[in-house]
Parts: sequence; C-alpha cells; structure tokens
Amino acid sequence: MKAFVTGATGFIGASIVRELLQDGATVMALVRAGSDRGNLKGLDVEVCEGDLCDPDTLRKGIGGCDTVFHAAADYRLWTKNPSQMYEINVNGTRNVLSAALKAGVEKVVYTSSVGTLGNPGDGNPGDESTPVTLADMVGHYKKSKFLAEREAESFIAKGLPLVIVNPSTPVGRMDIKPTPTGKIIVDFLNGKMPAYLDTGLNIIDVEDCAHGHLLAAKKGRIGEKYILGNQNLSLKQIFSLLQQVTGLSAPKVRLPYYPILLAAYANEALAALTGKEPLIPLAGVQMARKFMFFDSTKAVQELGLPQNSVGDALAKAVEWFRSAGYAK
Repeated sequence: MKAFVTGATGFIGASIVRELLQDGATVMALVRAGSDRGNLKGLDVEVCEGDLCDPDTLRKGIGGCDTVFHAAADYRLWTKNPSQMYEINVNGTRNVLSAALKAGVEKVVYTSSVGTLGNPGDGNPGDESTPVTLADMVGHYKKSKFLAEREAESFIAKGLPLVIVNPSTPVGRMDIKPTPTGKIIVDFLNGKMPAYLDTGLNIIDVEDCAHGHLLAAKKGRIGEKYILGNQNLSLKQIFSLLQQVTGLSAPKVRLPYYPILLAAYANEALAALTGKEPLIPLAGVQMARKFMFFDSTKAVQELGLPQNSVGDALAKAVEWFRSAGYAK
C-alpha cells in the first residue's frame, strides 16, 4: 500500500502514519510549510509540502498512491475567523476528494467525528443511524464537519470508493496542540481543574483509533460509517481515572450549568473584542449539556476495532504530556 495522509503531523494523523509504517506501507504525508513536524521525527515518510487549499499540490501528492486517509481538520472550539475553519474543513475536504477521484485511488478513508452524528444526550448512546440535522450542530467546528461529511457522501455518489469513520474522543501520546480534551488533562495535571460539569464522553486510545482507520481501509464497506470509540464515561469518572493514574486529587465540586453558560457568553463577547481565545469557550459549554455517549458495536463487529484499556490510554497521555513539558 502507498498511502497519502493529510493531517499527518497532528494527533490522529501521526498515529495513522505510525500504524501504516508498522503495516509495511509507504507513506506520503501532506505537511503545511512551517508546521511543527515533531510527531513525524525519525519516521520514514515522504513529505508533500502544501495544504488542503492547494488543489495542484494535492493532485501531485495523491498521484501514485492507492489509498488516501483524509484526517486533517481545523479542530478548535473557538476561532476569531470562522470562515477559515469552513475553508479548511469543507472546501479542503472537497479538494482532497476531488483529487482522489481524478487519481482513481482504490480506497479513501475520511475522518469525520462523532460530533456530526445524532445523539440523544441523556446518557443513551447514539450510533451511525441516529437521526441528525445541521440544526443539531453546536459551534462552527461541528457545523463545518457536518457539512464536510455531506461533501464526502456526495463523492460516494460520484463513484469514489470512500468509507467514513467517526472517531469519538481519542486520548494518548502526541497530542501536540493539545486537543480540547488533551487540554482538560493538562489542566488537571497543572492543578487548574478545581471543578467539573456533569457531562460525559466516549473515550478511545488514539492508537486504537488510528488502527481503526487502517481496518476501515481494508474491511470497511464503501459508503458506510463506523464509530471509532470505546468506553462511555462521565467527566467525573474520567477525573477519577486520572486520579488513579497520577495520585492527584480529582475535582469534587460539580458546577451548575447555567451560571457557567452565562460566563461563557461573557467570555465569548470579550474574545470578540480582544481577538484572544476565551477562557470558557461557549461551544464547549453548550456541548457539555449533552452526554456524548456512542455505540461502537458496528466497528467492533465489522472491522475488528480494538478496545484496549481507556485507563491505560489516559496513563499514556499523562506520561507524554509530562515528558513533553506540558505539565509541571
């Protein structure tokens, strides 16, 4: 296999690259000029320098590859320029898939998100078939990924052999930005998490998530979606696991939702004036109103998605954040 990987320097993308190399594949990594390439250090990959908004670079990079993993995305809970997020997540996806269609690749795995799926929000898990509309999307990230997933479906209709994967919340090593979930872990390690909201997430080891991408390329049915997830946990349970891993005290105070929502609105208004990221992102608080629980049975049964210990994944994340200097 010769694979073209977008988002190769990022959290999920770098893990996909490592899984591909372990599988004996040749990797062509799309890398933006000036981006942090630390996650690719020492890896035997070819580099295609460019970005999702450059169709010529994508066409050249994908040429000669038989498989495309489109894992790149602008993943932030707040941005002072929402149009840029849509340009990368929606138009960038269109550019990648158009190049893949013209190149006649054998398989495309598009990395979406569970955030684009329907979810009851009351603790009952959603799955690939739970009804959902654009109106259900909270914040520009989810909206842009929802629209990008519709782009992917339009290319399936055009004959592109594409499989959609919907990762839940990966944790583990090499979360360089870090992701919003990684920041929660970092804040916990640095004693900046005195309280919590009553919400929940589906957690998966990022290495299992990356392996799920390869399984989707090999076994996934064209046109199908697969949730790459593992264990549904409340935020309180996640902090309890982090306490077991680190010996640090988990927060015991549960915050009321509406006062925090009001504070988030105030933070968002201030951010609009200053251009600085809000301390309390509004989209994050609005998302927390729902328990983001999901059922990954389809991926486990059809693909053989690994379900390794979430506690071990959190331990790997803690060890990496500490060794990389993110935590005291």
